[in-house]
Amino acid sequence: LLFVLGTVSCTLFLAVNGLYSASDDVIELTPTNFNKEVIQSESLWLVEFYAPWCGHCQRLTPEWKKAATALKGVVKVGAVDADKHQSLGGQYGVRGFPTIKIFGANKNKAEDYQGGRTSDAIVDAALSALRSLVKDRLSGRSGGYSSGKQSRESGGGDKKDVIELTDDSFDKNVINSDDVWMVEFYAPWCGHCKNLEPEWAAAATEVKEQTKGKVKLAAVDATVNQMLASRYGIRGFPTIKIFQKGEDPVDYDGGRTRSDIIARALDLFSDNAPPPELLEIINEDVLKSTCDAHQLCIISVLPHILDTGASGRNSYLDVMLKMAEKYKKKMWGWLWTEAGAQSDLESSLGIGGFGYPAMAAVNARKMKFALLKGSFSEQGINEFLRELSVGRGSTAPVGGGAFPKIHSVEPWDGKDGELPVEDDIDLSDVDLDDWDKDEL
Repeated sequence: LLFVLGTVSCTLFLAVNGLYSASDDVIELTPTNFNKEVIQSESLWLVEFYAPWCGHCQRLTPEWKKAATALKGVVKVGAVDADKHQSLGGQYGVRGFPTIKIFGANKNKAEDYQGGRTSDAIVDAALSALRSLVKDRLSGRSGGYSSGKQSRESGGGDKKDVIELTDDSFDKNVINSDDVWMVEFYAPWCGHCKNLEPEWAAAATEVKEQTKGKVKLAAVDATVNQMLASRYGIRGFPTIKIFQKGEDPVDYDGGRTRSDIIARALDLFSDNAPPPELLEIINEDVLKSTCDAHQLCIISVLPHILDTGASGRNSYLDVMLKMAEKYKKKMWGWLWTEAGAQSDLESSLGIGGFGYPAMAAVNARKMKFALLKGSFSEQGINEFLRELSVGRGSTAPVGGGAFPKIHSVEPWDGKDGELPVEDDIDLSDVDLDDWDKDEL
């Protein structure tokens, strides 16, 4: 499940401390020091984006520390608490934990590490990447970090992903586009525009990658394209406007650093992104992978298909999908099962006593859950989830302290249920008159 990182403000489930300390050889990275330590560095960096509550991250920690010690003085090894610093994780498209990125010669284009999670595998990958970097330098392909100071006229490659728009090309590119556009109106002589240029260029490349081109960064020379400048009332430079299909343009009034621009672009992307997937619990892997990967998993137990039919079940699923859409920035997982299919799970979550449908929000790291007490409706579920979001509501430990055994079941086929076929009983050979009336 790839989720867009959004604000997780669930104080109900207390955050734990980071997995690394100052005594480790792993360098803790934050939005404050990331640019100076990593982006502006000549060194090769391996950076882990983690969440303290993530079981896979906890298992990686000793191996990551071991690799950092082995690579000390050779390759820099860092870690970002992406649960705490979500803007930094979002900037690099982190959708699950742990995510490991290699920042090599071109710091604007980090590579995903796909290798094993042992210290040996991590060290091998680091040395391989280091060898490539050194050989590139030897052959004259420095590929180093570009300051992005080239002017627009110089044709510098660092701004290749900024789309230049004109009076003639604007409407056909922007107005009827399904994509989101962030457009900078600039003047070549403007000092603030020159300061913004490398930030805008670097952000354009990152945003293009992270949103698969669904959010575009563009630029308009307002001194040349005066029709556009007049149409949108441009009075000062730079002015940045956001264009979305079917909506009036709005001014971007956020920060002008690369990270600020990227964060806003990813917010715009997540606003337009599909909701998280709603999965049926058909085996243990579905439950474990969903609940381990997200801070909360929302589990619904729906009535038996014979009680609701397909239309009734689909109406409950529609309610869940609407709530998943509403809360998609929360990075929650969404699951459902049929009453009786996972009776052990129901018991561990205290479901059943309230009837069906029922809903529980589970924190798999702490093995605690909260139960929906109101109605299984948009209003009832919204109130329940809103309470969780602000840290209110009562919780209880999951029965047994762990998820119980999950049974593998066939996924629902989308149809109405059928009563089981009973064997016909042949009574043709039975002569009721022979029975003793005292026995009847």
